[in-house]
Amino acid sequence: MHRDAGQFLIREHRAGDIELVVRRHAELYQSEQGWGPAFAGLVAGVATAFARDFKPGRERAWIAEHSGNFAGCIFCVQRDTTTAQLRMLLVEPGHRGSGLGGHLVAECVRFALDAGYATLVLWTNSTLDPARRLYEREGFRLVHEQPESVFGAGSNGQHWALELRTARA
Repeated sequence: MHRDAGQFLIREHRAGDIELVVRRHAELYQSEQGWGPAFAGLVAGVATAFARDFKPGRERAWIAEHSGNFAGCIFCVQRDTTTAQLRMLLVEPGHRGSGLGGHLVAECVRFALDAGYATLVLWTNSTLDPARRLYEREGFRLVHEQPESVFGAGSNGQHWALELRTARA
């Protein structure tokens, strides 16, 4: 599937994308948030599990490109038969504020609905305000918050959920 989202091409993942996603997460979050090897390892584990256990029709990754270059990504993975999880949203700095992040989140929600999930959850960090605003606009609600060592001192991991049956009605 290829979808034109204005100035962006949104496509499903292909060979080489998983490694690029891990590298860009590690690089950007190190430079922007100071998150080091523990965070990079977490992302690598999520990406590896997605690639290894990929369930077509139940899971999907979207890669956004601009002029043939990586611009961002988002993943939807199965947690259980009724719950999907939004993972690894990333928008390259030069494309933030363009609407790409909102488009990627909306694609993930639409896919989870179409795949028949009842709930879409996500885990993020309290310091990532722009991403949290995207989630709130889509109707996600904060469920739980706690300190997480992978992010370092002074920030919390946050668990958000969107009830898809309500969103579909």
